[in-house]
Amino acid sequence: EDTLSLHDALPIFHLIINMDEAMTSAPAAKTPTAENEGYCVKCKAKRVMNTPTEVEMPGKGGAVRRAMTGTCSVCGTKMFKILGKKV
Repeated sequence: EDTLSLHDALPIFHLIINMDEAMTSAPAAKTPTAENEGYCVKCKAKRVMNTPTEVEMPGKGGAVRRAMTGTCSVCGTKMFKILGKKV
């Protein structure tokens, strides 16, 4: 037979319900960061930079991008954060 039993159809219903929830839920909000705060790859957390220094790096099309470099206040690993454009 080509008919689906209720037992066979349950996984399909479960997928439809989960997909509907995913489409209607709001995206996770980003937490604001301080000017001298960045993500430490070694600690896997946002940390305050010791001795933050603003540097310039080459961007697309010869433009200059702003960035901040410093060290993690917890483990001492070098950190790097790309900044937005000056307003």
